[in-house]
Amino acid sequence: MPDAILGSGLKSINYALLFFGCVLFHIAGTWSLPLIDRDEPRFAEASREMTERGDYIVPRFNNQLRLDKPPLAYWAQAASYRIFGENDFAARFPSALAAAFTALSILAWGARIGGEKIGWWAAIIFTLSLQTFLHAKAAVADMWLVLFVTLANWTGYELIENREARSEKWRTKWWLAFYFSLALGFLAKGPIAWTPLLTVSAIIIYARDWPLARRFKFLPGILLTLAVVALWGIPALIQTHGEFFAIGIGRHVIGRSFATMEGHGANSLGMYLLLLPFYFVTVFVSFFPWSIKLPWLTCKLWRKGKAGVIRLHQGYGGQAGPGYRRIDNYLLAGIAIIFVIFTLVKTKLPHYTLPAFPLLALLLARYWTEAAISENRRSTFTSIAVTTAAIWIAIALVLPPLVARFFPAYQLFQESRASLQRNMQFASVEFEEPSLVWYFRSRVKEFLTPLNKRRATEFMSLSGPRFIILPTPVAGTLFANSPQHWRFFSTSGFNIAKGKRVDLTLVLKPE
Repeated sequence: MPDAILGSGLKSINYALLFFGCVLFHIAGTWSLPLIDRDEPRFAEASREMTERGDYIVPRFNNQLRLDKPPLAYWAQAASYRIFGENDFAARFPSALAAAFTALSILAWGARIGGEKIGWWAAIIFTLSLQTFLHAKAAVADMWLVLFVTLANWTGYELIENREARSEKWRTKWWLAFYFSLALGFLAKGPIAWTPLLTVSAIIIYARDWPLARRFKFLPGILLTLAVVALWGIPALIQTHGEFFAIGIGRHVIGRSFATMEGHGANSLGMYLLLLPFYFVTVFVSFFPWSIKLPWLTCKLWRKGKAGVIRLHQGYGGQAGPGYRRIDNYLLAGIAIIFVIFTLVKTKLPHYTLPAFPLLALLLARYWTEAAISENRRSTFTSIAVTTAAIWIAIALVLPPLVARFFPAYQLFQESRASLQRNMQFASVEFEEPSLVWYFRSRVKEFLTPLNKRRATEFMSLSGPRFIILPTPVAGTLFANSPQHWRFFSTSGFNIAKGKRVDLTLVLKPE
């Protein structure tokens, strides 16, 4: 008994070290890099407006409905604001937290399928992958999606494997965790969170193990998932008169599947076909540095497949053959489903396959540790991990202060913030990036009004304190003869969203 207690205590300490280590790793530098247009400021500002209104059902950005994402990421950011205040760090902190919880889940799952070493290696592989490094520092919803997809995949595997002769109560816990993870994943980023359902269904159908299907109790489970989602979804549909479904599902799920959005992808059939291998190529960048081992891993899996070791049709519900790896089939199915779905979808961005990375990390860790043991030689894993961690930390701490001066909205705000008044009206001409709303609304209660050049002078002639942001050449033309007490603030930078240099001037009327 004392040994068991000691072992449990050491395990808890290891898990705590991983969690807090990941949080510290992911938050490094998040306070010194301005939010990047366009998604980060949209999420951050929508969460602030949610808090201002006290309406946690329907998100809004710049006083307009924002219906393209469910609310979980906004809820997390709103909670973070209460602790850290409304700032860039607080907007990004929830993603770091979600990434740390994902690493913790990978460690726990890996330990159950092959021991602590596999769990640790897989958690480190996931954490240090380039795409994880980037999105764990981003004020967006992706890391929450990854977390709940990982939890659903893990709990789904436990229901399939069921190695120990456990009680019905034990199975019920995994069953509830599976369907609650699906529900929370939907609340993070929509129906893509339900890919684990496809994974377990593919395993059951291929193995023809129909008793296994009864263990999942799909009908009551899906109803439970829908019931959890409905706690938010029904009030949201009522408040928006059905627009949340039409825009969130219709435009941003179905629309992304059949058409490109915001220029991400290809509109022509020829370009669509040309981009079909997109994710199978970009994974070598997104999964860096571990992608250097992907050809080796592919060869290992191919050889085992040819030898008859990986056979889905005899893996579940019966006795496995010698050397058989049931977990491999599950991980491969989960990875393949995510890659195939996003390969077929027209809108393409490199990070869309990020939910597959925990599965890929577990698969690589299994074979890498196995090879290290069988070959009885020192692995390169530790040196790669330490070198990569040092490089990522150096980049996170050194790069943001150097590039912050190229963010025009942030720089204009820093220069003019002492002159801003709470009751000011503000507008912009030919620059409507969400970062303007996020930064200036931290000092001004009103919302941004987009204008054309013709209405700019009319706006500034109205009574009351106000300011307008517009291209510097336009400001020089429209306000060359402005009153002496007006103030001008100018900056040059780079519009990341549009990929072009901008020169902006803020014209401020103080009274």
